[in-house]
Amino acid sequence: HLSLRRQRQMCIRDRDNTMDNFMEYGWEDEIVNEGGDFVLLPEGDYDFTVAKYERARHEGSAKVPPCNMAKVTFTIWGAEDSVEITENFFLCNKFEWKLSALFLALGLKKHGEPLKMNWNAITGKKGKCHVYVDNYKNKDGEDRQSNKIKKLYAYDENVTTVQPAQTQTPQYSQPAQTGGWKAGAF
Repeated sequence: HLSLRRQRQMCIRDRDNTMDNFMEYGWEDEIVNEGGDFVLLPEGDYDFTVAKYERARHEGSAKVPPCNMAKVTFTIWGAEDSVEITENFFLCNKFEWKLSALFLALGLKKHGEPLKMNWNAITGKKGKCHVYVDNYKNKDGEDRQSNKIKKLYAYDENVTTVQPAQTQTPQYSQPAQTGGWKAGAF
């Protein structure tokens, strides 16, 4: 029998694919997180890793008919921080170019060759992209900013990306052997 708190901690909402590790609070639970950890990368070229993808369905809009959709989450590696950006990839002919760009960026598609999409192969793959700062108004009319991917570079494009700051790692050397046991000697 699990405690009610433990049951709430185990609750994960995937319905709208926007909240990972969702945890519902009770009316009298303790809270700590005050936010403030939002990172905004400056516009530029960055390395990325595909963190995950999720299969979804687009219900249709004025610009895109109902179709299957992949929600791909990229971890973008900045100089000092990383951010996650989720992009939608509509599985329809109108956006075939964007699907090709994704698979070209990951080295899973070759130029000029057809490709049978293998979505299970993209998680963990690396590539390069151009990130920009998107200015928008939220539902309350407040000005906000977020990072978005403007371009995915093909695997063979020569692009210089922002490099993460190097941390000093200690250098270890093998201690000198003095007498006693010698490797390989019996």
